[in-house]
Order: sequence, then C-alpha cells, then structure tokens
Amino acid sequence: MSVWRPVDRFAEGVRRDQGAVRVTAERERALIGAAHRPVTVVSLRSDLEALGLAPGATVMVHASLSALGYVVGGPEAVVEALIGVIGPTGTLMMPAHSGQYTDPGSWRNPPVPVDWVETMRESMPPFDKAKSPTRMMGAIAEYFRLAPGVRRSNHPTVSAAAIGPNMATLLDGHSLNQGLGEGSPQARLYDLDGRILLLGASHANNTSMHVAEYRAIPHDHPLLTQRSPVIVEGERVWVDHDEIDEDNDFASIGEAFAATGAQRSGPVGACEAHLMGARALVDFATRWLHRHVYG
Repeated sequence: MSVWRPVDRFAEGVRRDQGAVRVTAERERALIGAAHRPVTVVSLRSDLEALGLAPGATVMVHASLSALGYVVGGPEAVVEALIGVIGPTGTLMMPAHSGQYTDPGSWRNPPVPVDWVETMRESMPPFDKAKSPTRMMGAIAEYFRLAPGVRRSNHPTVSAAAIGPNMATLLDGHSLNQGLGEGSPQARLYDLDGRILLLGASHANNTSMHVAEYRAIPHDHPLLTQRSPVIVEGERVWVDHDEIDEDNDFASIGEAFAATGAQRSGPVGACEAHLMGARALVDFATRWLHRHVYG
C-alpha cells in the first residue's frame, strides 16, 4: 500500500507547475509562429491612434491579449500604449468582474458537488476590492487592476477599475443592486459620452450592453437575487443583490450597430479592433431590445 507523504505532494506541485510552464511556452510558440512581426508599445500606439483613439478620451476597454498577437511586454505593454495615447487628461477603465464571489449553491459553470456547498459558504473569503482577483477577464484586465494608481469600484461581482481624471466619477457610488444598470461605471461612462474600445474582444463581451438591457426591460421584469460575501463594519457577511438574468444576443446587436457606420474598425496588432461612443451604442442597443425582445 502506498503512503501519500509531504514530499509526494511537493513533487506533484512541481509537476503541475512544470505543466503550466509548458502550456505557456506552447501558447507563446503558437503566437510567434502565427505573427508576421512582434507587436510593441510603439506599434500599438500607432494602430490605436489610426483607429481614432485620441488624447483626453475617457475609454472603457475590453481586451484579449492573445488576439493582439505576440506582444513584447505582454499586458504591461498594452496598458502603457493605451495610457500613452489618451495621455494625462484621459481616463482608462476596464472591467474587473469577480463572479466567484457568489453563493456556490447557484454555480453552474461549473457546478460544485452539493456536499461541498455549505463548507464553501462558510469558508469563502469576503470580496476585497484591493485584493480579490478578477475571473475570466483576461491577462490585460488583471494586470491593469494591480497597476499603480488604478482604483477599483466596490462591487463584489461586477466591479470596474480605472485611472485618470474621471476615475472618481466613473467608480464612486457603484450600486450593489443592479450592478451593471443605472448605478454602474458603464452608466457613468454613458453620462460622460465616453468611448468603448474592443481589442480582440467582441460585442458579446461589451459590458455597456447591460445598461441597455436595464433600460429596455419592463419595470415589473423579474430579477435574479445573488448573494455575495463582503465586509460590513469589520464583519464578514453575506449580502443579497438583485441583477438582471437575461441571455440577449449582444453579438447580433453589435453587428446591427456596426452596420449603421457609428463604429470605427481597424487593425490593432494582429486583431481587428472596434471603437465607438458609449452613448451611441447604448441608445442603439436599447432601441434594438425594445423592438426585438421587450416590445
């Protein structure tokens, strides 16, 4: 009979780490093999300027690092290029969602065994905007969250991170209920008539679409109640918050919006990027949803 000793656990951890290194190396090898040239801070800035991103812009960015090609410097280079283009008078914002801070009994992607749920509820750390990692946001958004000078809104599942003169306007007062609705950073971006930039990401990932959903749904439309662990007066507590629970076709809305000519598209690195006004996009999506879904 074999005995599982600490040294075995250490060896297994080393093997897992080595496996992760191999996966990273293979991913980088594929990116290098597919690239005609490396993507740099200088080339990114040139591409972003050609697309129409301008100094002083307040812009929400949804980005995929792998879609950009082989980027010298990785996420740091992308953020440096973005800030370099908009300059000290511009404001950069990215999503910093953390859907793992919800009741594990409601998880479906993936679900957890029923007999795990109570243990997970009791032991799950509370959301901390300074420490809690993002989930499924990508390497660029996670790097940006941790960058010097960046602030994060205080929402346990759908926070945003920003830096620049409009940072407080965008982030302060992020509503716990309906966190992607009228009390969201995306709604404040709309108020400022800011820009939305999709870098290798599609409209399916465009979080400003949710503002349109909240504006389009009937007032008596049912909402989903979520629960999240947070700190209240120094104590860890679970709080309820209501969110929209829809599965609208944002990609189709985005295609229809692009057909109006209100979206600028062009190459940035190895991907096709899209730049648009937040107000134009949300107003169009609201009308589209009224007409095709909630009318």
